[in-house]
Amino acid sequence: MPFDLTKVIRPNILALKPYRCARDDYSEGVLLDANENAYGPALTGEHKGDLNRYPDPYQSQVKERIMNLRGLKSIQNLFLGVGSDEVIDLLIRIACVPAKDKILITPPTYGMYSVCAQINDVEVVKSKLVVENGAFQLDLENVFSCIKTNPEIKIVFLCSPGNPTGTCLTHDSIRAVLESDYQGLVVVDEAYVDFVDKEEGSVATWVDKYPNLVVMQTLSKSFGLAGIRLGIAVGHPELIQILNNTKAPYNIGTPSALIAAEALSEEGLQKMYDYRQRLIDQRGLLIEKLKAISGTGRILGGNDANFVLVEILGSNGQPCNDRAHKVYSMMAEALGVVIRFRGTEYGCNGCVRITVGTEEENAKMLDMLEKALKDTA
Repeated sequence: MPFDLTKVIRPNILALKPYRCARDDYSEGVLLDANENAYGPALTGEHKGDLNRYPDPYQSQVKERIMNLRGLKSIQNLFLGVGSDEVIDLLIRIACVPAKDKILITPPTYGMYSVCAQINDVEVVKSKLVVENGAFQLDLENVFSCIKTNPEIKIVFLCSPGNPTGTCLTHDSIRAVLESDYQGLVVVDEAYVDFVDKEEGSVATWVDKYPNLVVMQTLSKSFGLAGIRLGIAVGHPELIQILNNTKAPYNIGTPSALIAAEALSEEGLQKMYDYRQRLIDQRGLLIEKLKAISGTGRILGGNDANFVLVEILGSNGQPCNDRAHKVYSMMAEALGVVIRFRGTEYGCNGCVRITVGTEEENAKMLDMLEKALKDTA
């Protein structure tokens, strides 16, 4: 059955006449059309861009550079949001009727899918990942069962590499969902995809084949630009147009856009690739050293992101949430190193999540982890 976007998007969104902003028509000349302050910004130092002017509502330069980086066919495949969180929220808003429609998530997974769903009064259906031996892969039979039982599911969110799992979903499993009878949106969240050190990486180029696929990416992780809040959605042009129609007119500010364009330049990309490789190298060293520490258990997942998920063991040699939480708290409050307790997530009993830092940060973290483990033995 061919995918019909009009059956997924809310009728009021399809009928929406988007706000037409000043920069939709003209962006050069003596600009006296948008009630801006012609004398300039009230700032005393140097700044980037004409901050007294409204920004480009579609940020074509940034999109051109992302298009080239990801091997996409057109900037019409790209939407830019205020972080991936805006993309998640917009997708739910355009597809899900409050108090009627649903989304599907695959725990353990990123928490904002559920938060945005709750804000929008949208029910969350959970299809748990296969977690045995730290696999963290889709249970396809259960996914399809949930979809069949809940025809109101408009969006399936798949996180790959996952958070907190750090594991890529197999391309075969993602393809199986896309090629099933499911007629909703399939959103693949690839926030950590640049840290994947194997063949199965991004599925962004699949959007030409699968019109119901949306791939989310971000400049927060591999590009080190969490502070500018720039998220990316890759999808079919018709769906991208609907996102553009629905967003706030000027959602990406000029400083964020200029910084993003600089990071996506040839020089910026070389720096990103250098940092990426250093982080991947440090990830490998961190895993080796964590395995050698007394009191740690298995390193779970595929280790495809810029963090490591490791078990903290109790006196019986089994993963222990109580000790893991004590280690986490002691390190943050007394030893000056902040990691993340993840023991309450499905399949993550006794686990802490450790972001890969610099050589110096990793060395300090390992020392403090050993101290905390000794003090909680």
